[in-house]
Amino acid sequence: MKTGIIGLPQVGKTSLFKILTRARLDQHSHSREAHIGVARVPDQRLDKLSALYSPQKTTYATVEYVDVAAIGQEALKESAYLASLRQVDALIHVLRAFEEEAIPHVGPIDPLRDIKNVEFDMMVSDLTQIEKRLERLEKDLKKQRSTDLEHEHALLLRSKDALEKEQPLRELEMTPEEKKLIRGFMFLSQKPILYALNIGESSTLGADLDAAATRFKLDEVARRPNAGATAICGKVEAELAEMDDEEAADFLASYGLHESGLVRLIRKSYELLGLISFFTAGEDECRAWTVPAGSKAPQAAGAIHSDLEHHFIRAETIRWDNLLAAGSEAAARAKGTLRLEGKEYIVQDGDVLHIRHSG
Repeated sequence: MKTGIIGLPQVGKTSLFKILTRARLDQHSHSREAHIGVARVPDQRLDKLSALYSPQKTTYATVEYVDVAAIGQEALKESAYLASLRQVDALIHVLRAFEEEAIPHVGPIDPLRDIKNVEFDMMVSDLTQIEKRLERLEKDLKKQRSTDLEHEHALLLRSKDALEKEQPLRELEMTPEEKKLIRGFMFLSQKPILYALNIGESSTLGADLDAAATRFKLDEVARRPNAGATAICGKVEAELAEMDDEEAADFLASYGLHESGLVRLIRKSYELLGLISFFTAGEDECRAWTVPAGSKAPQAAGAIHSDLEHHFIRAETIRWDNLLAAGSEAAARAKGTLRLEGKEYIVQDGDVLHIRHSG
């Protein structure tokens, strides 16, 4: 699963990518080149399980991020740029919400305006793609009609109508079959999007981060389908990235924070992809595994190893906090909070699983 980081020039987009992924980018790399990095998903639940088991290894879930060049009409005409952006599963749109004379900016700071402008450019790109496909489809339908072509034609017409009304495709209701039908187009405006306000440093940073979406009038766009909003302070995050855990905790506390904006952003981008974490725990390793929300137990087993899905029998299941409260799996089993689940069990975020299999 990949999340693309987009934004206009001078918003702090690439700085955010470097802090997220700890990537060291070549200063001489081409400005249009996409950069790829991985960030671990912070998870206090896994930390606590690890403290209980003292394993040899603790492995966190991860999110892959792609940093592309500044977005705009001209960039969206470049095939390489479009290819990088189409390959991602979701988007983080970094928005400048800080004043800094040393960093140039055209016009007043207005994140909502920037959202509308970038969204419009992505919708135009999608509309161009749809119009080209419809032209080809109509020729094919004149030669030979088929149910599949007719369904695709009707869906693309509906999508075209939405875009012409400036409605991004992520807000268009589609059945799973319809989503599958147009998956190959990888429309930009169909991708889930998280708006990340990059605000300035202040003595009341904790309150400012919480209030940022409302202050910059993003509440309404953040409530739309497949969208969300969060806030970070890039300047503070850059300082935190250079500190050890104890220093960082003290630094955050001085701002009235218990976690950084970056932690919230990573968690929200993970949620935006429709993902959850389940855990395996033992003396060798405590590990977070990633599956789509709604996954059944055999699919979760398959995330660990494909053989476990094929030979799945049952899953021993317990919520992470119930396991901690019990103190051990044996104690949880005695209390009856460790239970056996079959193939139809839908895995919940925070489940600790032990897979029974016949392999």
